[in-house]
Amino acid sequence: MDLTRKLTSDDHDAALALYRTLVGDQEIDTSKTRFATLLAHPGTALIGADHAGTLSAMLTLHILPNITQNGRPYALIENVVTARPVRGRGLGRAVMSAAIQRAWDADAYKIMLLTGQDSTTKGFYTALGFLDDQKHGLQLRRVPPRAP
Repeated sequence: MDLTRKLTSDDHDAALALYRTLVGDQEIDTSKTRFATLLAHPGTALIGADHAGTLSAMLTLHILPNITQNGRPYALIENVVTARPVRGRGLGRAVMSAAIQRAWDADAYKIMLLTGQDSTTKGFYTALGFLDDQKHGLQLRRVPPRAP
């Protein structure tokens, strides 16, 4: 049984609730137009998992075209979040596994993500096979990072 699904415009309100869990008091563009733009963006999928009929985990997967690696695309995972009351039930792992499979199905040569220094979160990603010892991630930001 597949726990995951691609989100649709009907998921707007539930997705916003999860985004608020992720970013706290930071501003979120709540417009349905912005959400629809994200859903329609080529190579982008919002993948979610439901628990008790409610969207309870989600992420954004971007599969990006490329020239190197014989033109194979690469993938970027962003905004991974699981609702606090259902953490530890496998929903985050389910959306991550679905995203990884989608990237491999698209012949991506690598999947990237950034995470904070929280050891639990890093442990979650390393348990899925992500390595933190090969490259160093850098960012140039126009807004401050989220508080831990």
